[in-house]
Amino acid sequence: MGRVVHFEIHVDDMDRAKQFYGEVFGWQFEDWSDFAGTPYFGAITGDKEERGIDGALMQRRTPSPESGQSVNAFVCTMQVEDYDSTEATILAQGGTISVPKHALPGMAWQGYFTDSEGNIIGIHQADENAK
Repeated sequence: MGRVVHFEIHVDDMDRAKQFYGEVFGWQFEDWSDFAGTPYFGAITGDKEERGIDGALMQRRTPSPESGQSVNAFVCTMQVEDYDSTEATILAQGGTISVPKHALPGMAWQGYFTDSEGNIIGIHQADENAK
């Protein structure tokens, strides 16, 4: 099986992206640039004992996506405890709403945002009462 074991988020401004993901999701970063040969920061997304994967921020090598263009990559969705407060932090850190909060009936609240670097990300708050 081809299980996802790592992700990469392409960024224009590494410091701005680290600020965005650090503030919104509490991620920590390790400089792996020497190993990668390009600006590349490992993203530690949680406790190694918890379910999930780690990834990285890497310097974008092509033009940034234009606003409103279709997605040309995988979209990662992060589980959050409080959808509304996470949305407020995303907006305060320069993100914008791409698809507003909506119910996945009987399962969760889901929504999509454009991050500080023009990438689409999702957030997901489990809630069996969502409707």
